[in-house]
Amino acid sequence: MSSGGPAAADRALMDVALERASASLAEGGIPVGAALAEDGRLVAAGHNERVQRGDPIAHGEIACLRNAGRQPSYRAMTLYTTLSPCQLCSGAVLLFQIPRVVVGEARSFAGDLDFLTSRGVEVVLLDDERCVALMREFQQRFPQVWSEDIGGR
Repeated sequence: MSSGGPAAADRALMDVALERASASLAEGGIPVGAALAEDGRLVAAGHNERVQRGDPIAHGEIACLRNAGRQPSYRAMTLYTTLSPCQLCSGAVLLFQIPRVVVGEARSFAGDLDFLTSRGVEVVLLDDERCVALMREFQQRFPQVWSEDIGGR
């Protein structure tokens, strides 16, 4: 994982991902938000819609990539996600050759950030208390969904 501190643009784009995560929670969904950017410019954002759509693969990162539409290349982009990516979303990062991922938090769900770094992806872990607090609120309000989606792993 990257030891360098996050850039101001990283904080601003994580704010976008956090806004999307909050929107998902307001809809009764899992509060994972994501943003995709190139050179500090927002390309797309999305949030987990698994509960809202009844779609098991509508993770926040996947929704963000879907909202980005077809891109000629992702090789200069950064994916911002409020929670450490799962195997599905990590696979999408590798498939689309996204070189950099900025993660809001990995306490609620650790994911496998070492897997991404071992494949050459730069990972920046912010350990953002706002992301942790949002996930904690979700766990308290919707423990059955937490258990179904993440907590049972």
